Amino acid sequence: MSVIPSRRWIAVPAAAAAVLSAASFASAGTTPDDTGSDAAGGVDLSGVCPETIVIQTDWNPEAEHGWVYQMVGDDYEIDAGAYAVRGSLVAPGEVDTGVDIEVRSGGPAIGYQTVTSQIYADDSILLGYVYTDEGIQNAGQFPTVAIYAGMEKNPQIIMWDPETYPDVETIADLKETGATVRYFTGAAYMEYFVQNDILSADQVLGGYDGTPAAFVADQGAAAQQGFGSAEPYVYQYEVEDWAKPIAYDYINDAGWENYGESIATKPENIETYRDCFALLVPIIQQSSIDYLTDPAPTNEVILEAVDAFDTGWVYSEGVADYAVQTMLADGLIGNGDNDTIGDFDLDRVNNLIEIARPVYASLGQEPPADLTAEDVVTNEFIDPSIGLPAAPAGSDAPAGSAAASTDVATETTAAG
Repeated sequence: MSVIPSRRWIAVPAAAAAVLSAASFASAGTTPDDTGSDAAGGVDLSGVCPETIVIQTDWNPEAEHGWVYQMVGDDYEIDAGAYAVRGSLVAPGEVDTGVDIEVRSGGPAIGYQTVTSQIYADDSILLGYVYTDEGIQNAGQFPTVAIYAGMEKNPQIIMWDPETYPDVETIADLKETGATVRYFTGAAYMEYFVQNDILSADQVLGGYDGTPAAFVADQGAAAQQGFGSAEPYVYQYEVEDWAKPIAYDYINDAGWENYGESIATKPENIETYRDCFALLVPIIQQSSIDYLTDPAPTNEVILEAVDAFDTGWVYSEGVADYAVQTMLADGLIGNGDNDTIGDFDLDRVNNLIEIARPVYASLGQEPPADLTAEDVVTNEFIDPSIGLPAAPAGSDAPAGSAAASTDVATETTAAG
């Protein structure tokens, strides 16, 4: 059986946005220039940004990080010892911005520490992946401010075997079955589920190790956490001892509405690098769109880095292709309730602060009493004119997440 560690311990965000496929860009007649490249390209970041912009991610290189690697120029180098990819930072159209970018891996590369801890331990890190709930959790002692919402909807899921539980459609349905639900110890969303009676305390089990071993061993008797943009493909095509569909529901849709893979910095950097962020964030916005439009070149870099880093994590072209399709189809990356990519809904963040408060209080980490969304996120640097194009009327764009039996073979070949 392949050993394919899953990732992280995180949570999830708001309503799914536009349902798109990469093919939708072409059928809509849109190109990168049609969607904001002119606003983002031709920008000189030298003098206002650090000579090298260091971005700390939360896991090994993967398609979910594609929009960051999209900004790395063709002159890139892979530093296996530092688990980093470095090169010129390019704006859309391969325009050199005058500075370099370094993308650092997280997870095993940083001893599974949080990105927040890395930001505070290493002043060379300007930006890092800080999920909104992590920003809330650490707001008292280690505050961060997110300047870009990498994912409108967090890809974290709870997954189960549809043959064992044919009547289960949502996470809440699992409560009635009494099935064990495995998760990474310390996940705040699970405490929220228990406190709000979505799942019962006697059925949740921490200590999940990220591998398929337990799920396969008990033949799907237990449910477990995963990523909607990876596990459905991996379990069907790459876990030889399973090799069939799984079903899943997003943690987001069970109430823990958390922005995924947000790019954050220390609060003092907002003032210090205000001019830098004003130019950089629109580049990031357009890079997200350009990556989803044509992911193949950047995915080659991601796969090359995974091989070079050799952390024991397995990642294939098939998973990467599936991830892009799913990020679009399930609204993991999208425009939210407006026409802009990467911005935050402040009401949604304030709601997460309120529902997270008793969760973190029970863990001895209650956020400051006066904490508001503006302390955790900002839309100051977002260009509202940059967003994903709408799916054309009558298009065959993929539907949203399947909480019932999920066959991922429709557009993705079994390349694993």
